[in-house]
Amino acid sequence: MMENRLPELLHHLPKVDLHLHLDGSIKESTLWEIAVEQGIKLPVESAGELTPFMKVTEECRSLIEYLEKFDFVSVFLHKSDVLERIAYELVEQAAEQNCRYIEVRFGPQLHRAEGLSCEEVIDAVLRGLRRGEEEFGVVARGIAACLRHHSPHMNMEVIAAAAAFKNQGLVAVDLAGPEAAFPAHLHRAVFEYAQILDMPVTIHAGEAGGAENIHEAIVRLGATRIGHGVRLRENPKVLEMARNLGIVLEMCPVSNYQTKAMESWDSYPIREYFDAGLKLTINTDNLTVSDTSLIKEYLILIEKFGFTLPEIGTLILNGVDAAFLRPEEKARLRAEFLTRFSELGLMPSPSPFSIVPAAQ
Repeated sequence: MMENRLPELLHHLPKVDLHLHLDGSIKESTLWEIAVEQGIKLPVESAGELTPFMKVTEECRSLIEYLEKFDFVSVFLHKSDVLERIAYELVEQAAEQNCRYIEVRFGPQLHRAEGLSCEEVIDAVLRGLRRGEEEFGVVARGIAACLRHHSPHMNMEVIAAAAAFKNQGLVAVDLAGPEAAFPAHLHRAVFEYAQILDMPVTIHAGEAGGAENIHEAIVRLGATRIGHGVRLRENPKVLEMARNLGIVLEMCPVSNYQTKAMESWDSYPIREYFDAGLKLTINTDNLTVSDTSLIKEYLILIEKFGFTLPEIGTLILNGVDAAFLRPEEKARLRAEFLTRFSELGLMPSPSPFSIVPAAQ
């Protein structure tokens, strides 16, 4: 009986998604409408037939193959009204999952083919997030992503533009893209610049590369959060360093499985990491490309790794505590979540790391 009620119970939990890509979460119906508006011919006759072009399957063989889905949608995403729309709709999708806080990451340099500047791209996305926040009550913030395969000069432009929006809803910077082919050390100067500008940093690492990439991201690039971090256990010393420094892992189980960050579910280290006291958060990565939701992610943790509902509650609160928000904002959000958990009769298990104190 409990198994039948699990999806409903999980839906009612307030949620956090800290690792959520804008261009990987566009609805098929929206892309169809945008293509019609822009006069772009699609290879299918209806929105429902777009699925193979926008979502991966169980047969996805690597991160490189996974990223190819982004190439298909990228041609449509170079106008400010389109960027505002998909950001707004992403907040709407979050609300449908009862997700109360999201951080949406996007690469400003990826949306400039029709003349937009980095600043104009960021402004358009933030307008959409603010509009969605006002309408759906979901707190929504942005993260500007640099790309590993872009030049340091292009990524410097992203950092400078992001800093200009720091107090307007843009909360951090990121480094994403093909990890194995473009090591992070190529962009050390870029993230030294981010640290000079006091921009919080999260870095994709330990997905298609090993623990040395995580070490580089933390020690050289100033990351306080790591996107994915699946392969952290390959170096026990780096794992211990991450735990001692309180580094947050933004894990995305469905995506991690699809990109072959691990060989199988049996080798996915999420239970090991949680029990070791690492700071774990659970996220979707790409709603559309991965065909996922936070409920689906939680069900996998419960069914495959034995996570309990109190432990799911802990992972959710970890997301609140790890959010790139001001302390008083985190305290308010945490109090809201704890109230809702109490109403649902859920008492989260003790957090493996320190929490933000409640507001006085």
